[in-house]
Amino acid sequence: MAVKVAINGFGRIGRLVYRQTLKENDIDIVAVNDLTDPAALAHLLKYDSVHGRFPGDVKVDGDIIQAGRDSFRVFSQPDPSKLPWKELGVEIVIESTGFFRTREKAMLHIESGAKKVVLSAPAKGKPGADLTVVYGVNHKLYNPLKDEVISTAS
Repeated sequence: MAVKVAINGFGRIGRLVYRQTLKENDIDIVAVNDLTDPAALAHLLKYDSVHGRFPGDVKVDGDIIQAGRDSFRVFSQPDPSKLPWKELGVEIVIESTGFFRTREKAMLHIESGAKKVVLSAPAKGKPGADLTVVYGVNHKLYNPLKDEVISTAS
């Protein structure tokens, strides 16, 4: 069964995460939250100036973006505590806005129903993330029973 993932922030990093997940059968991107309108997000996904053109059709229908065989809902909610993560069954939120890097702010996604938050940048403040992971260096320290806010190093 695929893990349901939401991406908060569909800029350069969020779009790259989305493209990478297309290569995996066990990850399902169910939602994106970004303050940019869905038509502009679809255009940026389709015509990426670094990674090239998206390998498939990208279409918008209201708040749904269909990219190739996949589709996801788009939200434009500045407050993560108001996102419907629980209703969508979101297990992991990729936090790639750069605005919610403290533990307190990242926990807003957990309060909305997500089980884990992965920060695309180092956490700020004390306490920061439960774990800062560098894959290949300390990724085996991850404890799924304990770690809720996980940070990546930059």
